[in-house]
Amino acid sequence: MNAAQILAEFPKLSALVVGDICLDRWCTYDPAVSEPSRETGIPRIGVVRTEVTPGAGGTIANNLAALGTGRVAVLGAIGDDGFGTELSRALADRGISADLLVRTPAMQTFTYTKVINGQTGIEDQPRLDFINTTPLATDVERQILDRLQMAVDSFDIILMSDQAETSQGGVVTPAVRELLAELAPQYPERIFFADSRARIHLFRRVIVKPNQQEAENACRELFGRVDFPALRRHSQAPLMFVTHGPGGVLAIDETGETLIRTRPVANPVDICGAGDSFSAGAALALRVTGSPAEAAHFGNLVASITIMKKGTGTASPEEILAAARESDVREANSGH
Repeated sequence: MNAAQILAEFPKLSALVVGDICLDRWCTYDPAVSEPSRETGIPRIGVVRTEVTPGAGGTIANNLAALGTGRVAVLGAIGDDGFGTELSRALADRGISADLLVRTPAMQTFTYTKVINGQTGIEDQPRLDFINTTPLATDVERQILDRLQMAVDSFDIILMSDQAETSQGGVVTPAVRELLAELAPQYPERIFFADSRARIHLFRRVIVKPNQQEAENACRELFGRVDFPALRRHSQAPLMFVTHGPGGVLAIDETGETLIRTRPVANPVDICGAGDSFSAGAALALRVTGSPAEAAHFGNLVASITIMKKGTGTASPEEILAAARESDVREANSGH
């Protein structure tokens, strides 16, 4: 299927993102007014403008919505705080349902605060992140499990976003992973697709998508060597995508390995969120085509667009079609 045919199916699909739904706050400061505090002498950063976007699992949801998915929702836990209000509003502005989010005073909203120099446009100050380092409250975890069990019938695609890098405090707990491992075989017609910064080897029976470093780290922890097929077998994953940045994507299933090359992009503007945009595009395309190679190619196409935008950008159907035409012309001119 070509890009237009794949895109035409997206409005018929529904997708649920489960896991760490974060808030990205992009704070622009003016160096001219960033004088030290008169009272303490501590340097002050004078923020003059703030933009907010959903981050982590929210970035995947952003991309799903931008690609034209018929219905997009998120399931996770946020704090009963101001950042939670900002996140809920940011999701609503993008047509993403937050009805399944658990809001609780037992945690703070997972938030990345990025500080950008207004004169240079460069993020040049330390980031201030609001994270959770204590275990998810038992009642909150129970609500997430119950809502996941209830919601799975209503979605074609379930994507897991395990963003937390702390050993505890994230939404994707062992109990959540266990439930997903139970559900996936019961719904073979649905796409269960997992991405994890630090724990990809703990998922079972779902499609897994580590990047090269994450996959290598998992292999060394498990086997003392890099062996991607062994990692797939260990995870009992029907399919594993290992993204290699500009080197493309390695698709691994029971039949072997296939390297899918990516569209070359010179001087990317910002690779932040590239993996999330790949996940959104690949999961949708896999549901439409059933082909790992076509899914990886489409996911690469989405990521090649988003890395040319500042921040965690998205790709529209029009941009996808233009990039696909450009790729076809390049292949024709090269004689392939």
